[in-house]
Amino acid sequence: MKKWSWLFTFLLAGILLVGCSTQKNNMNTEGTNQAKDASTKPVTALKLMENEKTGKYLADEEGRTLYYFAKDKINKTNCKGECLENWPPYYSKNFEVPKGFNKKDFGTIIRDDTGEKQTTYKGYPLYYFKKDKTSGEVNGQGVKGVWFIVNSETKFTP
Repeated sequence: MKKWSWLFTFLLAGILLVGCSTQKNNMNTEGTNQAKDASTKPVTALKLMENEKTGKYLADEEGRTLYYFAKDKINKTNCKGECLENWPPYYSKNFEVPKGFNKKDFGTIIRDDTGEKQTTYKGYPLYYFKKDKTSGEVNGQGVKGVWFIVNSETKFTP
């Protein structure tokens, strides 16, 4: 009888170990799949907002207005140094675009002055304006005749 109880205990321990190992592997697989799903899903969504003065314009997920600098070139920024203090670059890795915009029109550049990434629209780098303190403000529109909001009808002149 002792011989069988030893064998029974051994088999029971083996079954428990295999069961725990399978459960751990399933948990690891689920975590990996969830991480893959999270990395491919957009983390932010750009918005199309409207202002009486400027009409419709592009904003980030918090409603902060996005601008372009008329002195920039396609995939090249000319806003550097002191300019960046007033016009911080906008960057988002994964985002959705609002109706009327084409996701293919958005890209990313690496700034040659800071080495940081910056999101572009039709090749033109996007910026915030330091004096826009709350959602919906468009204080940067038309500043010095070279800073403008972005909308789906924006035409860039090289």
